[in-house]
Amino acid sequence: MDTATTLYDTAFWLTAGAIILLLVLSAFFSGSETALTAASRGKLRAQADRGSKGAQTALNITEDNERLIGSVLLGNNLVNILAASLATALFTRLFGEGGVALATLMMTFLVLIFAEVLPKTYAITNSESAAAKVSPVIRLIILAFSPIVSAVRALVRVLLRVFGVKIDPDSHILAVREEIAGALQLGHSEGVVEKEDRDRILGALDLAERAVEEIMLHRSNIEMLDADESPEKLLSQCLDSPYTRLPVFRDEPENVIGVIHAKDLLRAINKQVRGSGGDPEALAKFDIMDVVKEPYFVPETTSLDDQMREFLRRHTHFALVVDEYGALRGLITLEDILEEIVGEITDEFDEEADIPFQKSDDGHYLVEGDTTIRDLNRAADWALPDEEANTVAGLVIHEAQLIPNPGQVFSFHGFRFEVCERENNRITMLKIRPL
Repeated sequence: MDTATTLYDTAFWLTAGAIILLLVLSAFFSGSETALTAASRGKLRAQADRGSKGAQTALNITEDNERLIGSVLLGNNLVNILAASLATALFTRLFGEGGVALATLMMTFLVLIFAEVLPKTYAITNSESAAAKVSPVIRLIILAFSPIVSAVRALVRVLLRVFGVKIDPDSHILAVREEIAGALQLGHSEGVVEKEDRDRILGALDLAERAVEEIMLHRSNIEMLDADESPEKLLSQCLDSPYTRLPVFRDEPENVIGVIHAKDLLRAINKQVRGSGGDPEALAKFDIMDVVKEPYFVPETTSLDDQMREFLRRHTHFALVVDEYGALRGLITLEDILEEIVGEITDEFDEEADIPFQKSDDGHYLVEGDTTIRDLNRAADWALPDEEANTVAGLVIHEAQLIPNPGQVFSFHGFRFEVCERENNRITMLKIRPL
């Protein structure tokens, strides 16, 4: 009786109570780590905007994930090791040498169930609310452990540098776009996100990464007005054109001297012919240079995001694209940029948009060479790379490192490409089939 009383004395109950308290702290650290890392920053921001101080604190402490994880892991390891040590001492006192193995088994079971699985399961299923609740306490823990964590971080960086690994502190900022894109792709594959919705959002995200030269209308396809032509011919050409704005050149197409708006041209001619004191014969004396506006030139390397902002700032929709030498490369409109987000925009005056590809009976896809890779990817839901070339023909030439002849076949990026037609140095038609 005296031996039992000695074993279960005050020290025994204090030690047992300390072990239980340490298990609770371990559960808190484990759950907090899971909640703060699994919580959506978008949802936390929405809660913070509605006045949740806990959500705002969670946003603040998750800005530096390395310091957050270091502090939580330090606290978690401290309480786990201390709990295991106390349990070993307690069981050794009760059961002698066999108490070490028994303490190991018992603490493994208790830590696994009550300090790991249980709190982490709750944290995953209620990540945002749990993160908001625990963030004030975790913030104080981060401040308390800050000197130790800073020393550990420095040591870890030195060790990683020895193995050639460098840590970029701003990498999480660059990963936001990839995270959103990955979530959209996953949602589309699971049937939650429609293809059109995915393409619109990804198109908006890509504007800053893409340049004007990738979507501009090439100069060979630009419809222009010759300032030296007769007014009757200029008027007829403007009325027959599906475009509202047309560049005006003199002597040679490279020498663009202005841009004419069809409405301005018609107003000026109407005033001269039908206005007060007008004379139908006066049309022959009409000078288009009285109506043209100064052309707006942009470099081909301008990003689509910057160009769209510039269009909005200048209250214009039309720009001519030039290269580094000032030579005309093409033209771009605000509509071209918007089409990268919402898809093809057509009205009653636009020519019917061509389908980017047609499927043949043998399973191949007939694709025109000047079809942009981006348009083909969006239409066929493919993933051809567009870093080195803008068009399908350009991709084949880049990969083949030559201008192929009709009948030549190439395989790369998981697709089979067969050249069908070629005009001079241009590939005009290809057959493509996924391998």
